[in-house]
Amino acid sequence: MKAITLLQPQKIVFGTGCIETLVSDYKALGYQRLFVLTAPPILPLIEAPLEELRNGGIQIEIFQNILAEPTVNDFKAILEKARAFQADSVIGIGGGSVLDVTKLVAAFINSDQQAEDCFGTGFIKKKGLWFACLPTTAGTGSEVSPNAILLDERDHLKKGIVSPYLIADAAYVDPKLTWTVPAKVTADTGMDALTHCIEAYTNKFAHPAVDIYALQGIRLIAANLLRAVKDGNDQEAREALALGSLYGGLCLGPVNTAAVHALSYPLGGEFHIPHGLSNAILLPSVMKFNAEACPKRYAEVAEALLSSTHSSPRDTNDTSLAQRGVDFIYELADAVGIPKKLTDLGIPQSAVDGMAKAAMEVQRLLKNNPREVTEQDARDIYNSLY
Repeated sequence: MKAITLLQPQKIVFGTGCIETLVSDYKALGYQRLFVLTAPPILPLIEAPLEELRNGGIQIEIFQNILAEPTVNDFKAILEKARAFQADSVIGIGGGSVLDVTKLVAAFINSDQQAEDCFGTGFIKKKGLWFACLPTTAGTGSEVSPNAILLDERDHLKKGIVSPYLIADAAYVDPKLTWTVPAKVTADTGMDALTHCIEAYTNKFAHPAVDIYALQGIRLIAANLLRAVKDGNDQEAREALALGSLYGGLCLGPVNTAAVHALSYPLGGEFHIPHGLSNAILLPSVMKFNAEACPKRYAEVAEALLSSTHSSPRDTNDTSLAQRGVDFIYELADAVGIPKKLTDLGIPQSAVDGMAKAAMEVQRLLKNNPREVTEQDARDIYNSLY
């Protein structure tokens, strides 16, 4: 069995209402100047815990204007605010973009490095400030991953910074924070989490130590995503999605994603399509493309997906079972309202060549894919969505 390195937050707290644990934990650390990154809809949910910290003498600065797809320049502006405040600790409470910026603020606030010089893996020189992440969507898994994504304006492409120094000191996954997430965002982010699990299980670097997270994540999300989209107050479904998303995030560091994510980056970079939606629309097409390279793995994915339907797969042939898994994803995406065509997202077919070329730049992820993806393959996958 090949070696694998599992790097995770020192503390992971999961459970409805666990934001209260954050307050007591933070007070015990002795920090005095807390920089909080969040978004306006979330503020009412965190008002009470923040007030409790203020009452304990903690100085708090809140930044809440993070765009859905933050750019390098957006990040630099936020970093300057954190420096001006002289933060000694950082907490992010929000979706993936909020958490990614949180990680980068903590890493770069006292650094002479520039974010744009650290795209890729392992370029950040040292640990930054103590920081914690609290996800408010069940999607990116960023709270437990070593990855942060920014849009590089220089070439209109989303790029990743990957470093063990971007792993949170603590992650608090409170499903209660997801209860108010709108149905569309629930669908997009849930499909993103499902993509993490499927790509981790089927890529070249899949490993038994991570497979267990990936398969259980697939089961949980497949069985509960539609329920949560239909009824955001379905507490059981919300908890299952939050756990499935956490499992997907735990796959990101040691194994990571592959072609779905690589092909989705140009959609976000050039057309500003939200990350989860970009993955959701591409996932079944890429699964169909990949399945012939590792039919057994995709058959096992299908079994995990179909376990929620209470009908055991009877296919004995891996190829046909793998196809049932692809069909399930098409049906789930349709049921939760994911568009079928790139034109539905306002992306003209004339953009395909440029997107395919841009996707080829994301070799950090394409190298993980079980089947080689050429520029023509990328074009074909994009064109299949018109």
